[in-house]
Amino acid sequence: MGGWEGGIRVPGIFHWPGVLPAGRVIGEPTSLMDVFPTVVQLVGGEVPQDRVIDGHSLVPLLQGAEARSAHEFLFHYCGQHLHAARWHQKDSGSVWKVHYTTPQFHPEGAGACYGRGVCPCSGEGVTHHRPPLLFDLSGDPSEARPLTPDSEPLYHAVIARVGAAVSEHRQTLSPVPQQFSTSNILWKPWLQPCCGHFPFCSCHEDGDGL
Repeated sequence: MGGWEGGIRVPGIFHWPGVLPAGRVIGEPTSLMDVFPTVVQLVGGEVPQDRVIDGHSLVPLLQGAEARSAHEFLFHYCGQHLHAARWHQKDSGSVWKVHYTTPQFHPEGAGACYGRGVCPCSGEGVTHHRPPLLFDLSGDPSEARPLTPDSEPLYHAVIARVGAAVSEHRQTLSPVPQQFSTSNILWKPWLQPCCGHFPFCSCHEDGDGL
């Protein structure tokens, strides 16, 4: 679903008796990118210092030491294409969402790409918005009411601020090997558990397993 909330807004559940307070509900925007620095902090390590780490440890948020997410901006990609950006405005509590590109849902009027099987990230199956679409997620989490300069006095200021953040974000990017290249997705039988005689690794034995 590209950068739409219906494709990226999901709950996270944490359970750690004696460490995390029970029954707390946190409505702050976080990301899967936060899992890595969170685990690193929990095991007493340090994240690499030779590269940009986009995630932030969730420990202060989960333990109640911090009330706000460390993310002021989150950038939502579809494949390698940036479709949307989110601004958690610290001084107001508003959560703005700007869509630069959205997939064309199929059939028309549907909430997903049922007719295509998967929503495209680029090409003829997407719409580029100029000017971008703007939503205030704090009052419209379903993104049903796009804002306009007439309906939102801060429209141009928000679009400009998020656009500047996108430009700054892109300056931090550097080329990396393609994770879904043929060599990376090719089956590597020597990496799979083998309870037979390699390369015949089918497991038919009964019992408690490996």
